[in-house]
Amino acid sequence: MTREEARQILTQMTSSESLLRHARTVELVMEAYAEKLGEDVEQWAITGMLHDADYQAYPDQHPNVIVNLLRERNEEEVAHAISAHYTHWGIPYNTLLDKALLACDEITGFIVACAQVRPQRLEGLEPKSVIKKLGQKSFAASVDRDEVRIGAELFGVDMKEHIAFIIQVLQQHQDELQLQPQTGAQV
Repeated sequence: MTREEARQILTQMTSSESLLRHARTVELVMEAYAEKLGEDVEQWAITGMLHDADYQAYPDQHPNVIVNLLRERNEEEVAHAISAHYTHWGIPYNTLLDKALLACDEITGFIVACAQVRPQRLEGLEPKSVIKKLGQKSFAASVDRDEVRIGAELFGVDMKEHIAFIIQVLQQHQDELQLQPQTGAQV
């Protein structure tokens, strides 16, 4: 599957701007990790892009619709990683791809939420600030903190380094993601 084919699947099932941005942010982070680790960049990017593709259209069936579609296209590794991106589903983490998606999904969304409440957005956002916000259960309350912790542990990354890496990736695309500093905000 090409990235363009994956994007067509995503946009057929998803119209929500926030979900499309989440798909794009996880795509970018997964792509960057694949480059860093010498993995299949396209496969990892597609996995990040499509992990929630069916969430808006089929919330009660998520992630089964996208997983089945990927299996029909013989994209078993991508399908398995997506089927495992929430620990409560009980799917085993067999590959680095599986672990990477779990490690990147919730924390990437959380970092975007942290950036959105700051006038400077991603500029100057420090891992320690993100970790402090993780301790505030009322902030971005839908983010499962256990998933963030377990994901980093399974992926074998230090939480501060992981957060710093994600912030750096997102900063490189801040204009596209509409996460650039607000006009007049001091950095």
